[in-house]
Amino acid sequence: MLDIGFIRDNPDLIKEAVRKKRADIDVDNLLGLDEKRRGLIKETDTFRAQQNTASEKISHMAGEEREEAIVAMRELKERISHKEEELRIIEEEYTQLLLLVPNIPDLSVPDGNSDADNQEVRTYGEKPHFTFEPKDHITLLQELDLADFERGAKVSGFRGYFLKGDAAMLSLALWQFAFEALEKKGFTVHMAPALVRGATLVGTGWLPQGKDEVYKVGNDLYLSGTAEVSMMGMFEDEIFEAKDLPMTVAGFSSCFRSEAGSYGKDTKGLYRVHEFMKVEQVVLCQADHEESVKWHEELTKNAEEMLQQLDLPYRVVVNCGADLGLGQVKKYDIETWIPSQQKYGETHSSSYFHDFQTRRLNIRYRDAEGKLKFAHSLNNTMIATPRILISLLENYQQEDRSVMVPEVLRKWMGKERIERRK
Repeated sequence: MLDIGFIRDNPDLIKEAVRKKRADIDVDNLLGLDEKRRGLIKETDTFRAQQNTASEKISHMAGEEREEAIVAMRELKERISHKEEELRIIEEEYTQLLLLVPNIPDLSVPDGNSDADNQEVRTYGEKPHFTFEPKDHITLLQELDLADFERGAKVSGFRGYFLKGDAAMLSLALWQFAFEALEKKGFTVHMAPALVRGATLVGTGWLPQGKDEVYKVGNDLYLSGTAEVSMMGMFEDEIFEAKDLPMTVAGFSSCFRSEAGSYGKDTKGLYRVHEFMKVEQVVLCQADHEESVKWHEELTKNAEEMLQQLDLPYRVVVNCGADLGLGQVKKYDIETWIPSQQKYGETHSSSYFHDFQTRRLNIRYRDAEGKLKFAHSLNNTMIATPRILISLLENYQQEDRSVMVPEVLRKWMGKERIERRK
């Protein structure tokens, strides 16, 4: 959330952010409501001051003069009540609009209308050249008896799945690989809750605009789409000392997304599912743009190093304005090579937010001069399963219908090759 004072002082900058992110908000309407709101607050405060003064005078009055003053006081109370109701209605609309104001994209963010306009930054690795006709991940999963989509749909509905045997073990190995790598880099790993309050989703920017993307399961309980939400909520209303920052943590949790905007896309296989597991990097740092940029590159590097050790070809793209979330200042997507589709598919996202999330969640720190400031926040996918299994299985498939296990995962898998059990 942006500070309303900043919005008042920089309306053209905000309008350009709205345009670049293709957001749906009328900035002039918000500023008009803000002006009305401030006027009503001033009027209400003036009436209350008059009420306090009148109350004091009445206590020293008697007789007819007192009765007249009491009648006038009742009229004043009615006026205050009307103004308070008017203010309540304005405040409600104002707050809803304020929550929809997008953060300002970095100057390096390209303009564009969709993810098709994202720009490639770099590539890594050699795409495999097969001496045989390669299979897609769905065929590999079925032939090696690693998944059950039919029974998954029976239990969970559309996009449901069971991972079994070595596919389940491969997922476990990937999580442990991610934990080990992050712990070596000083991150504290958490098992994070998937159930979160509505206020936490609002605080991280998922609500109100992303309400169709999340599952609501109670009066104020939702299933989180990423551990970023619970990890940020963990620090809500806390104050740190500058020496405590940066705060480097990682959250591992189940994640749930309705995929409301993806009707008809990737309906088969593991690419777009409603339930998945993810290890998420989260950083809180001091309120400095260069510090945020430094950590953004560092988090992205962590994820890239993992893919490099898995020896998977990938590319990094910088997302265009329309492909940024409401709070994101800048985002990289890492896309891993999918041989059966002859294209890269998004497997990781890396973003920074400045104080957009921390202002909503009231996460602050005390700087060297003792001044309270909102921290900056960042997050990045370290690994997400089962989607990464698509690239692993397809890139490592062999002509004899087996799949080689990446060398770095073999200590957890206890084998070099995945074959169909007899």
